[in-house]
Formats: sequence, structure tokens, C-alpha cells
Amino acid sequence: MVEKSMPTIDDIYAAAHVLGSIITQTPLLPAEQLSQELGGQIIYKAENTQRAGSFKVRGAYTKINSLSDEEKARGVITHSAGNHAQGVALAAQLNGIKATVVMPEFAPLAKITSAQRMGAEVILHGASFDDAGSYARELQAQTGATYVHAFDDPFTIAGQGTLGLEIADQLPDQGGTVVVPIGGGGMMAGIALALRSLRPNVRLIGVQAAGCPSMIASQQAGKPIAVPHAATICDGIAVKRPGELTLPIINQLVDDIVTVDDDAAARALVHILQYSRMVVEGAGAVGVAALLEGAIRLRPNEPTLVVLSGGNIDGNFLARIIEQVLVKQGRYLRVRTSVPDRPGNLAPLVNAIAQAGANVIDISHRRAVWQLPLDRVGIEMILEVRDEAHGQSIIDMLETHGYHIERFGQRVWPV
Repeated sequence: MVEKSMPTIDDIYAAAHVLGSIITQTPLLPAEQLSQELGGQIIYKAENTQRAGSFKVRGAYTKINSLSDEEKARGVITHSAGNHAQGVALAAQLNGIKATVVMPEFAPLAKITSAQRMGAEVILHGASFDDAGSYARELQAQTGATYVHAFDDPFTIAGQGTLGLEIADQLPDQGGTVVVPIGGGGMMAGIALALRSLRPNVRLIGVQAAGCPSMIASQQAGKPIAVPHAATICDGIAVKRPGELTLPIINQLVDDIVTVDDDAAARALVHILQYSRMVVEGAGAVGVAALLEGAIRLRPNEPTLVVLSGGNIDGNFLARIIEQVLVKQGRYLRVRTSVPDRPGNLAPLVNAIAQAGANVIDISHRRAVWQLPLDRVGIEMILEVRDEAHGQSIIDMLETHGYHIERFGQRVWPV
């Protein structure tokens, strides 16, 4: 592959040859529950099962493989929100060279430790992906290491484009829709280049986080521009400025780009976990979020393929997301009431809840801070229930027993 300003389908095939036994050909998996809910044929491209947990190793290895021996000897450096860091770390390890990765100070711990386990030196700097990038460029100037950009590089784009080759091989030879997360645009650009050559009738739709819609803003401006903030749980696509190479490819080849907010991404993440038994991160779930929110309309009698781009999420953060989603689905109830402040008066309340089939997850006493009468104590509880109807029946039952119930976090989402 000869480096140039814009990769081609031939470059993508060359990247596929380079990647050969390095990557996993990730499966297409039927999204049966989502298909039933929305009335379509929805398929997941499970790139969250790729080596290093995301698609990023495709581009990182392709770029590093293209380097001369002299460039490899100087080592490589990059900046990353986390997934590219792991892809570069793995690719450098496989090539036996040094890798330095600069990540934002608040990068997920799971992504930091994974890159370190694969031998990369991890430096935390700045509040965002772009802040980390500025510092990484300073270090590159000092060390002479070769830069491996996360998306704005023809070799990287070609490597990500191998995902498009797999999709073309795996999809039926007909029309359909392919839904792809977009941050800096490397994956979307590579997939678009591949599919426009091999499946020109496919509808291509990108999805950005509403808290960092840099590609949409750049399309409107007619050139790559930076959005002022990257405020989203979808750290894998929290890129404030898209690429000089990726923007024109996406402008030319992609049909539409939509956005989803963090609540929608969280709901989609839990939906995939609950019904498809797969862990994805926020960025990996935005395509499903767009379908659940109705931001993308399904086409009758055509498959819709959603790329689950990564599964690298911190366990503690995943637990918080699950709990919040369960609250909003009515599976967890957060309620408060009060009882006379005398021994034995908590037992009837708890017994009534148990007899109704709910599980007390947490319970706390509150006195002065609620400014209750001095002879009463406040009780705050989190209850696990079967569904919204079950939860409401418990509230109604407690009210008939004389307890005044206040509920927090009313249901806003379907299960």
C-alpha cells in the first residue's frame, strides 16, 4: 500500500491481507428481541468481540505494519480515549516495538489498565481526547516516535475498512441499512469506502453522541471544526474535531448522521446486555440507541446491520448504568415514607413489602434532615420489583396500609 491522501478499495483489500491471522472475523448475530420490538430484521456486527475489545486494532496494526524498520525502532506514540490505545498497544506488542499512549485524565480505568497490560506506556493528560492529542504531539517532537493517528490516516482508514469487507461478505446480496458509530470518522469512512464499492445500494447511517456532534457540526461548516465540549458517557466517540480525510469521505458516501443522548445510549447498552448477553460500551451502543429512539426508520423487508464497535467499559461504571436504567424502567423503585420512631415499627413496613414479592435492595433512616415531627423517622428504600405494574401495585398497597409514599425517578422507558 502506497501512502496517499485518500485510501481506495484496493488499499482496503491490501489491509485485509496484512491483517490476515492478526484479527478475528467477528460474527453477525441476530438481534431477536430488538427485531421483535421494532418489527424488522436487525443484525449486530459484534466488533466488541474483536481482539483488544474493539475495531481499533484493525487500523492500528495496518498503520504500524506500514512503517519502515527505522520508524519502528523509534517506537510509536498516539493519543486515545481508550480503544485506540489498546489497539496500538496490541499492534506494537505484536511487532515487538515500544508504544506510548496519551489518554485523558478521566479515561476509563479498564481501558488504561488494558493498554498497560499489553506493554504500552500510558500517560494521562488533559480533560478530553483532543487535549491528550496536543500533549502527545509535544512528546512526539521530543522523542521522534512515529505517530499513529486514531482515524485521520489513510492506513488507519483502510484498516478500519476491512470491517466493511466482512460486512459485504456476511450480508445477503441485497439492499439494507448499515448503522455505524462516528467519532473522528475513521471506521465510518473505511466502511463507506468498502461498501460503496461492493454494496452500492446499502443505506449508510452514522450515529454521534449528542454531547459531542463534531461531524455534524463540521458538515454544516463545510470543513472540520471543533465543538467546544465533549460531554458524553460515550467516551469512544467523544472526539471534538473530526479528520481532514474522514470528513470528505463521509460527506460523499454516507446517507445521514443522527445523534442520540446519553440516556438513550445507556438504555441501549442495557438492552444489549439483557437480551443479547453481550457487554458493549456507550459508544458501541449508539446505533441500537438510534433504533430504539426512532431516529432511524427501518425499511420493510430489508436487513438493518448495527455495528457494536467496542465492549471496553469499566465494571463499576457499567453497574451504575444498569442501576439507573432499571430505575427508569420501573424495575427499581426509590421511595420514601415515615413511621413512628419507636422500636418495632419498621418491621410491619418491611414485612408488607416482602409479602408483595419485592426485594429491599437498600434502606436508610432519616431524621433531622427531613424535618419530620420529632416522634417520626424517615425511611428511604430502594426496592427491586418485577416491572412497572408490580411496583405501582406495591405503592398502592402501602398507601392502603396508611403509609404516605413518595417516589423518585418515575418510569420513562419501556423495559
